[in-house]
Amino acid sequence: MTMLRDITILQAAELPEKTDLELKETFNTVRLPKDASAIGPFLAEYGARIRGIAVRHAHIDAAMLDRLPALEIISSYSAGLDGIDVETAHARGVVVRNTSKILAEDVADLALALSISATRGLMRGHDFVREGKWGGSAFPLGRSLRSLKTGIVGLGHIGSAVAARLSVMGAPTAYYGPRRKPVDLPYFDGIEALAAWADLLIVTCSASPETIGLVNAAVLASLGPEGYLVNVSRGTIVDEQALITALAGNGIAGAALDVFEKEPFVPEALRTDPRVVLSPHMGSGTRETRQQMGDSMVAALVEHFESRNG
Repeated sequence: MTMLRDITILQAAELPEKTDLELKETFNTVRLPKDASAIGPFLAEYGARIRGIAVRHAHIDAAMLDRLPALEIISSYSAGLDGIDVETAHARGVVVRNTSKILAEDVADLALALSISATRGLMRGHDFVREGKWGGSAFPLGRSLRSLKTGIVGLGHIGSAVAARLSVMGAPTAYYGPRRKPVDLPYFDGIEALAAWADLLIVTCSASPETIGLVNAAVLASLGPEGYLVNVSRGTIVDEQALITALAGNGIAGAALDVFEKEPFVPEALRTDPRVVLSPHMGSGTRETRQQMGDSMVAALVEHFESRNG
């Protein structure tokens, strides 16, 4: 481990205390300035020595990569790589690692909770009791999740974990993605076709230029007035204005969203619609998973440089 102390790592992330300490004890760590005007001088001083990056939400584009000629690996604390120019990094031989496998189970748990909340009216039921309406009128019937055909958009680590939970519940499940996976689930090669089949559409795919606005007005129209949308991936994958329009015209039955286009801003139309369940991008937000994500991020850096130095 001593030889790793000579390796300079750019910390471009706010991390759990244990992870922050481990990173500093293992490597020669320098922190990316929060002030954008200070980044240029900082990279002029340290850029040529930086061999790895520990990142969370920072933007690592081609211009920044140009300033890091010795860079070998980018290790992300999150599942999303949408802030990283992965194509340019790979073209330069830079390894890119993330923690999608670790956070998959907790995100899948939230996806299921949001699905039940939307289809059973759980939050409306909570308000119904809290506001003293119980006994004065009957609460509207919800939908049985196991009876709904559920389409999963993106069958990666998170989508697969969601599918496993739906299988236990006995819910008919199919998926859409850029390619068929070796799984025993019906596959649709178009998202509109999946939405037309489904009663419930759960978005779990990764963010990329190809998936921006993937769930658009046509997809929502295919899902239809009895359909529900759940998004636990990234806000940019759902055309937020198209969703607001669909809800306003009763084009879909409801939605449950953990992510939004311009977080933390959430449009008033979504905040005030009783058919919409909202959560603050908390898919991986458990103490256990967040610490495992930090451990994995550091481990990826250690494994990379130990293999190079070994």
